[in-house]
Amino acid sequence: MFAVIKTGGKQYKVAADDTITVMTLAGDAGEKITFNDVLMIVDGETTTMGAPMVSGASVAAEIVEQTRGPKVIAFKKRRRKHSKRKRGHRQDLTIVKITGISASV
Repeated sequence: MFAVIKTGGKQYKVAADDTITVMTLAGDAGEKITFNDVLMIVDGETTTMGAPMVSGASVAAEIVEQTRGPKVIAFKKRRRKHSKRKRGHRQDLTIVKITGISASV
């Protein structure tokens, strides 16, 4: 059984015991969270598609860690004397472990 959920403006295909990295979510390590934006659930031969969401479906998860992504450098150089700019950025991320999928449709 797997589901497709939406969080942080992105879609993720998840199954039980999967660990995914998503955009930052509120909460500390060890807290339980629930994703209610379930787009699709596949259970063996049965596929349930939402329009746009599957009503009554949810995905339970546990926050493993709050972390940060790799440093991304934005360097702009223009063809004028001493015309350049260097900026760095690290995105805040949350590592989440999926504990279960409930499909009460």
